Amino acid sequence: MIKSRNDLKYFLHRDRKALKKSRNRPKFFSDEIWKYQILLRQCEYYFNNKQKITHRLVYKYFRFRFHRKEVQLGFSIPLNCFGPGLRIVHRGTIVINGNTKIGENCTIHIDVNIGSKPNEEKSPILGNNIYIGPGAKIFGDITIGDNVFIGANTVVNKNFEEGNCTLVGIPAVSIKNRMNE
Repeated sequence: MIKSRNDLKYFLHRDRKALKKSRNRPKFFSDEIWKYQILLRQCEYYFNNKQKITHRLVYKYFRFRFHRKEVQLGFSIPLNCFGPGLRIVHRGTIVINGNTKIGENCTIHIDVNIGSKPNEEKSPILGNNIYIGPGAKIFGDITIGDNVFIGANTVVNKNFEEGNCTLVGIPAVSIKNRMNE
């Protein structure tokens, strides 16, 4: 969670590195996903620090810009879900529940849904170094450990707390322990 200016700079730096960008600023006519992630982090900072009236006003400004970019790219990502090192690979539909928590260094592809089952408030908790392939669906009150690769079109609806594995299939099964590679 971004609580200070230093946290904001750290998150922006880690996101830039995850996106493999060598420049310090996005290009004017491209880098839409990078611009989106910058707005996401700025909204998180101002949302978490709304004690001052100026921060509340600046939050409303960034939230408006963030919403416009969200609609343009097809993302529905709430604030304070991702740790540093977020990497969104493609524009397209990505829907994430507001109660979901995802650790550091997450790579996420197109058509991913992460949320809860109907009439359930609890959402998935994912560890660090997670790769989520295109079309993956993750839902329910589940926990996924660190260093997990979730394959394309995988449906994850049960716990994989041990981590260090590759998940594939409907429903997901662990096919490989990544520590033995």
